[in-house]
Amino acid sequence: MAQEIELKLALGANGPHALRQHPRLAHHSMQRAWLANTYYDTPGRALERARIALRIRRTPNGYLQTLKTAGSGQGGLHARGEWEWPIKGDELDIDGIRQHAPDTIDEADLAQLAPRFTTDFTRERWDVIEADATIEVALDIGTIHAGERQVAIRELELELKAGSADALWQLAASLADSVALRPANASKAQRGAALHDGWTLPDNAAELCNATPRQHADQAIAALDALSDSGEAEFLTRAQHAFWSLAEDTNLATAVRQPAGWLAETLDGPQWLTPQFGQHSLALLAALDAH
Repeated sequence: MAQEIELKLALGANGPHALRQHPRLAHHSMQRAWLANTYYDTPGRALERARIALRIRRTPNGYLQTLKTAGSGQGGLHARGEWEWPIKGDELDIDGIRQHAPDTIDEADLAQLAPRFTTDFTRERWDVIEADATIEVALDIGTIHAGERQVAIRELELELKAGSADALWQLAASLADSVALRPANASKAQRGAALHDGWTLPDNAAELCNATPRQHADQAIAALDALSDSGEAEFLTRAQHAFWSLAEDTNLATAVRQPAGWLAETLDGPQWLTPQFGQHSLALLAALDAH
């Protein structure tokens, strides 16, 4: 099993173009590949409830089967278990799951696995050195499909290949000087499941009452993830409430309260996802880590 450590960022409409022109990437060689993925789950959504993602990916070189476990994630940064192996075709390799990732999925659930949704996207990839770290920068542009519903994929993943995870934040902050981006927590698998079943978040009032400052920030990020795909104004309001909870907490440092208040106010605007929004979001998360 490998451990995947990555920082996930959602991009605005002009984000991909700005990213390609950014000085940190403009002089690096880029590789491009088209990737088609089918995600699997049981009728009772056992994998989704366990926060497990199981997919078959069709690549220019053949088929790969990947299983990812929940791991931990906050503020866009994710660390989780990952198993990946080549398979001969587009049929699930059940024996491979038993071999590579034993005990991750119950036998009863293995027998019920079926296709649930698909993702199709183009991945543009760069390898970047940040301080003493090696980072894979992956820009994914495409679509998630669930039945007749679909949403756009426009996301950036910074995956740590070697070195300290701090380098992920440093590179993200550098990119945010001209790229409209924001931290995101929802994976493609979570977004596909939500597209299939509808977005739901925990009860806002109950969650915010006892939440830590970091949890307030993650609640805002989750609400913006839901807003991006659903367009439902309720999620915008919930993100604002979470940011205001940080901005109005006099026990927190100014370095936390100030960007939180700016973010809450900016969400009232019609086009709030700008480079400045990304800069303040990353500054908020950095300040919370230091708090």
